Amino acid sequence: MAFHPRFPLLAVGSGDYDGGYFFEGELLLLDLETGSATSLIEHELGRQVLGLEWLSEQELRVLMAPPDDWQDKGAWSEGHVAVVHRPDWRGVPSRSITGYDLAGPRVAAPRTDHRERARRTVSGLSTNGDPRRNVRAVEELSDGRIVATLEGVQLESWLPSGRRQWAVRDEDGGGRDMVIAADERSAWVGLVRPPGEERAQAVVRLALQDGAQLDHLTPSGSVSLVRCADGLPALAPAGRNGERSRLRIRRGSRNYFLETISAKGGQRRGTGEVWLAAADLGSVPDAERLREPRGTEVSRLFPYSWEPGETHFAGPGVETADGDLIYGGTVYHGHGLQPGGSFVVRRAVAGEEPTWVFRTDRKATDLDHDTETAYVTYDDGEIIGLDLRDGNVRWRRHLTVAGVPVVATALTVPEPGRLLIGTTDGRILDCSTG
Repeated sequence: MAFHPRFPLLAVGSGDYDGGYFFEGELLLLDLETGSATSLIEHELGRQVLGLEWLSEQELRVLMAPPDDWQDKGAWSEGHVAVVHRPDWRGVPSRSITGYDLAGPRVAAPRTDHRERARRTVSGLSTNGDPRRNVRAVEELSDGRIVATLEGVQLESWLPSGRRQWAVRDEDGGGRDMVIAADERSAWVGLVRPPGEERAQAVVRLALQDGAQLDHLTPSGSVSLVRCADGLPALAPAGRNGERSRLRIRRGSRNYFLETISAKGGQRRGTGEVWLAAADLGSVPDAERLREPRGTEVSRLFPYSWEPGETHFAGPGVETADGDLIYGGTVYHGHGLQPGGSFVVRRAVAGEEPTWVFRTDRKATDLDHDTETAYVTYDDGEIIGLDLRDGNVRWRRHLTVAGVPVVATALTVPEPGRLLIGTTDGRILDCSTG
């Protein structure tokens, strides 16, 4: 962020890596008197902004990550710097900063992570200061407590009174997937590796009484931690393409994941066809340990993409009571998420053709269902209720708290008509669909 040297304007840069090739983001200009924000970058993907500095009343220096890391080994430690000139920044139109304006020399741009220092600074301003971000999973226990994973926290527990009981902090990435044990005495939590880290992903088991660590294991590769239909946890292989290959099906009668069939003719690894695969759960002699698929247990069900010429990437999902799968995913072209490239689909595991498909232009962040409705949250703050039978929209609305828009990142249906929602700003919301 950078305050204009004269006018009540604040330049704000944002962005992140999309998990595939692109460094996406925005350059916003916030009018501090009216509260209006103007998105300035012309390109639909924008640019990941790493630094801003006003050189004068008319010149803004912008440091950006490269557009993508395709065959670019220096993309994670270098960037481009440009000086954008406007005679009067108070009247700059939206989408008016072009690629020509942002063209600039390559410079060193290490991605220093200041999040922990920022957390300590904000916490020191008040005894109640507790910066929170990105709730990734949320569940309710039978005694009314709410447990959640989020950025910077492996797991936390909230009492029915609304007071936080305990939290297990994690300066690396925090918790992601979570499975509560049947006796509700412990929970398995899949941890997030910091960006660029080479060390393996960890999965820990924590006591729900006080958060004490009871167990720790390191899977052989990247995994999703899922709760199966029998209530026990399993590890599903998550592939090598980050979030795009991480299929996570909750309450499955089998352990579902994506498997790439190697292409013929000596093509490079990873260019083959992607199939939906499943491993039988089998008996669990030791319920305290986690199940991982074995080669002899795995069967390929059908090609993951049902549309010729489209490559479908993975997302959140659930198995219905009658054995169908409902899951979200995305389709990208050379410039990012293609129009209508976010989908939610219902498919029977016995057939390749979908029962129904619902498409939008925004990425789904999580989904769950009750007996009649599939609930889907999106990265623009919208929540959509889809008819479980035909996929038609039953209702849709944008999530707000006290009139302020928020974006949902985690969703669980504890009972029909009730939603537990986690948000990007660290809130945990108990909502009614009525």
